[in-house]
Amino acid sequence: MLTRTKRVTLTFKHPFSLKGVKRRLAPGQYEVVTDEALVQELSFPVYRRVATLIFLPAEAYEPSSIEMVNVDPADLAAAHERDQATVPAVPAAAQQRAP
Repeated sequence: MLTRTKRVTLTFKHPFSLKGVKRRLAPGQYEVVTDEALVQELSFPVYRRVATLIFLPAEAYEPSSIEMVNVDPADLAAAHERDQATVPAVPAAAQQRAP
């Protein structure tokens, strides 16, 4: 089976949650790896996603520890879209000064 791997870095500006991760994740950059396998029964190249993994800081005492977590790509995309669409709240004092 032939496979290919795609790597992207997603930036989150706000804390976020993902299904399957039992804690809230901090804003920052996260590396995401997607593995795809070639479907060999066809006469043209088609790849099927077999895994999507995100690298997270591990819940450990070592700051350099990381963990790879298998995530639902649709859930990850939805979390990233929500993060990008979030408008920062304007403090009440700033609203009162507006004309």
